[in-house]
Amino acid sequence: MDKYLTSSTYIDCDNLAIQALAESLSLDDHADEAVAKRCFEWVRDNIKHSSDYKLNPVTCRASDVLQHKTGYCYAKSHLLAALLRANGLPAGLCYQRLSVADKGAPYCLHGLNAVYLKNHGWYRIDARGNKTGVDAQFTPPQEQLAFALNDYCEADLPEIWVEPLPLVVEVLTLYQTYDEVFRNLPDVALIK
Repeated sequence: MDKYLTSSTYIDCDNLAIQALAESLSLDDHADEAVAKRCFEWVRDNIKHSSDYKLNPVTCRASDVLQHKTGYCYAKSHLLAALLRANGLPAGLCYQRLSVADKGAPYCLHGLNAVYLKNHGWYRIDARGNKTGVDAQFTPPQEQLAFALNDYCEADLPEIWVEPLPLVVEVLTLYQTYDEVFRNLPDVALIK
C-alpha cells in the first residue's frame, strides 16, 4: 500500500497548501470513511470542471488544480488522490472509457479515483462535479459514479494506477486551453 501514499510530480501531496487543506478536512477525525467523504465532497463541489465552466488554465498537477480551482476530471482526480494520501489514506487513479457525446464514437477516457477503506477495501469515487444528469456520491459499499456505461465500446478499466497515465499527462500539459483539451481528449483502444 505504500506506493498509494507517495507524493509525486502530479500527485504532490507533500505540497504545503495541499497538506493544510488535507488537515482541515480531517477535522482531527481519523475515521477513514469520514475523512475520505470530506475530501471527495470538497473536490467535487469546490473545483470547477474546466469544460463545464469553460475555464483556463489547463491544470494537471494537484497543487495547480487547488491553486486555480479548476480542472478536467483527470486533474480533479489528481487533487483528490493528493488530499487522500496527505491524510494517510491509500488512493489511486482509475479510468473509464466513455462516449464523448453519449452517442457512440468518439470515445475518451474519464478520470476518477479509488480509495482504500478498512471496512470495504478499494472503493471507487468520482469527484468530476455534479450537474444535471450527473450525481456522483460517496455511499460505500455501493458506488455512485458520475457516468454509467451505455454501449459495448464503453468500459470500466479495472486497474488502480499509482500515477496518471502518460497519455493523460501529455494532453493536460500539451494543450493550453480547455477547448483544445476537449478537442483532443485522451482515449485507449479496448481489447475485446
